Amino acid sequence: MLETPHKIPQSVLVVIYTPELDVLLIERAKQPGFWQSVTGSKDTLDEAWAETAVREVQEETGIVIGSPAVPEDALCDWSVENIYEIYPVWRARYAPGVTHNTERVFGLCVPQGTPVTLAPREHTQYAWLPWREAADRCFSPSNAEAILQLAQRIAPADASVPGQTAEQKGKAPA
Repeated sequence: MLETPHKIPQSVLVVIYTPELDVLLIERAKQPGFWQSVTGSKDTLDEAWAETAVREVQEETGIVIGSPAVPEDALCDWSVENIYEIYPVWRARYAPGVTHNTERVFGLCVPQGTPVTLAPREHTQYAWLPWREAADRCFSPSNAEAILQLAQRIAPADASVPGQTAEQKGKAPA
């Protein structure tokens, strides 16, 4: 029997949303009723956070970042890291003594109607929900908090630039 390598206690949380602030939530296959955004651990210690986010989004939802419908710049690193205690039910997947995980938060804006193809071994169903309702449905406090921050993070910064976010305006030339 092959031994599965331990999970790396560094993961991403990717809040996938539309310009209308509908948020994609997915239900965990092994924990019915546990709704969340896309999450997943690094495959290697040197895997970049953004690489992990791109890989996990594609694995869990079928959404391809870098495709014509979802360009690479639709993924935004929010530069937020949460450190939390790993739920006891999942600790056996980590090396002995590992009790905490570092989670890097990303946002991904996709067009309304973006198709979703779930990884059936990981998730059983999905829902697009208004952001407040999505936050209420999340089982993870850090996930709910990230969704609650969504409206502030992507509030239109300038009505003359459709789709421009507050973060993007801060990066724009004066």
